[in-house]
Amino acid sequence: MQRKAYVSGAAALLAALLAGCTGGSPGGDTTDGSNPDDSGTATAAAEPGRYRTLPEPCGAVSDDTLDVLLPGIPQIADADQREKAYEGTATLTYDTDRKVGCRWKVESADATDHLFIDFERVVSYDNAVSDETQAEQLFADRRTEADLPVPTVTESDPAAPTITPSGSASATAIPSGTSAPSSSSSSPSSPSATPSTTPTDLQPRVLDDLGDEAFLDDVLSSAGSTVQQRTVTVAFRTSNVIVTIQYEEQPATVGAVPDSKEMQDRARNLAAELADALAG
Repeated sequence: MQRKAYVSGAAALLAALLAGCTGGSPGGDTTDGSNPDDSGTATAAAEPGRYRTLPEPCGAVSDDTLDVLLPGIPQIADADQREKAYEGTATLTYDTDRKVGCRWKVESADATDHLFIDFERVVSYDNAVSDETQAEQLFADRRTEADLPVPTVTESDPAAPTITPSGSASATAIPSGTSAPSSSSSSPSSPSATPSTTPTDLQPRVLDDLGDEAFLDDVLSSAGSTVQQRTVTVAFRTSNVIVTIQYEEQPATVGAVPDSKEMQDRARNLAAELADALAG
C-alpha cells in the first residue's frame, strides 16, 4: 500500500510539471520572442502622387498659342518649314515618365524668340514622405534659387515699394497704369527708349492664381553692347508635377527692348493652358 501511494504522488508531480511547460501565460506569450506591443504599429506608406505619367511636351502647345508666342512662324512662307517650326524639338531624356521637355526657336523680322517648356514628375523614394510633399520641397528650393525680390517700403514714399532684382540696381516701382519716364533725347515710341523703372506688378513675384503654387521671374540681360534679351520664366506646381516655361526674346533692332508686360502675359497664358490640361 505504501508503494502505491508513492507512485500516485510521483504521477501527480509529473503532470503538474508538464502543464507548466506547455501551458500559455494569461497574456498569451508569443513563440518568436517579439514584443506584443509592436504588433499593428507599422507606419503606413505615404500616398503616391496624383500623376503617374507626363504629357507629350511638343504636342502640349497649340498652333494658335505658338503663333502668339513665336510670331515668326506664320511668316514662314514654305509650308514644310512652317510645319517643322510648329513641331519643336524634344529635349533629351532617359525616362519620359519622369521628365520631358520641348524647345522652339523662330526668327522674325522683328526679333528672335525662344520657347522652352519642361514637365517634371516628382517621385519620393522615402515611404514616410509623399510624392507631393517631395515636390513641394523641390519647388521651394527652385523658388529660393530664383531669388525673387522682396518689396521694401521707402521712407520718402511709403506707398511706393522699392524692389531690387537679383544682380541689378534698385528700381523704384511705378504705380500700375502709369507710364515709365523716358529720356529727354528719345520719344516714347522710339525703339531705343528704355524704361528706367519697372511697375511693381511686373516685377519677379509669387503668383497666387496658378496651380497649387507658382512664381514668375523676369530678367533683362545684354547679349552685346547694344542688344538686350529678356527672359521670362513661369514655374508652377500641380500636386507632384512641376512645370517650367522659359520664354526669351531678342529684338532685331539695335537698342530695342522686349516688352515686359507683353512677354509676361504670353507666358502666363500658356502656363494657364498647361495647368488646365493637367487638371483635366
